[in-house]
Amino acid sequence: MTKQKSADYFASGIVIALIGAICFSTKAIFVKLAYRDTEVDAVSLLALRMIFSLPFFLITAFVSSSKQSNVRFTPRQWIYIAIIGCLGYYVSSLLDFLGLQYVTAGIERLILFTYPTLVLLMSALIFKERIKPIQWVALAITYAGLVIAFLGEVDFQVEQNKNFVLGSVMIFICAFTYASYIVGSGRLIPMVGASKFNSYAMSFACVGVLIHFFISSEVSLWSFTPPVYYYGVLMAILSTVIPSYLVVQGIKRIGSDNAAIVSSVGPVSTILMYGGFSYN
Repeated sequence: MTKQKSADYFASGIVIALIGAICFSTKAIFVKLAYRDTEVDAVSLLALRMIFSLPFFLITAFVSSSKQSNVRFTPRQWIYIAIIGCLGYYVSSLLDFLGLQYVTAGIERLILFTYPTLVLLMSALIFKERIKPIQWVALAITYAGLVIAFLGEVDFQVEQNKNFVLGSVMIFICAFTYASYIVGSGRLIPMVGASKFNSYAMSFACVGVLIHFFISSEVSLWSFTPPVYYYGVLMAILSTVIPSYLVVQGIKRIGSDNAAIVSSVGPVSTILMYGGFSYN
């Protein structure tokens, strides 16, 4: 690959990761709207998100595995993909949905997007990767802007919502597990391919969520009002399927550390989409 092509490849990775982060940020908006407009609980809403997403991932997994260039996973890779997928989109999503019952979408984004820093720290501690000065600068600028943007809202939330701390802790743990997903996927994608990795990792996560739902809930997934399914479908397509493939392509092109930093645009896009609404 020539120097120009390499630069173009990297630049396209930034754009892809950016679009993926913006799509992902719609999730918090849809969740808060669903809580406001319907009587759905967190686990049921997450199960609907995954049950509408699963067919897309299964079809793509089948197509990826049917190609002549397909390389079979080793038993160890199957285990890693299952664990990483469930950490990133089962455990993380469950904690996120539960936390959003107690904090606004804006606050959720602020806490969740500590994960780029966690990604850099994990890469440095586990894989001995050097953190570049430009990466620290990018993170510092990002967090300075976020703190200024949300400082007043945090104060308001603590006063008005007794469960604010509980929700915040849930979302921070969500950030940690999602950072683990980003770091792990950055190691596996070069070996197994971005699309194939995402299809199987997300399929495992979907199955994990559905098993959790059927074990823990006595509610029927088909007993809700139409708006619940409307939000479920929107989350499945706009906040799950599309961005999940964009993010892994971004990781493939620019690496997990840089993709995490680029994804810090999420809170800003949430503010813009948040509009003039306030969800409490």
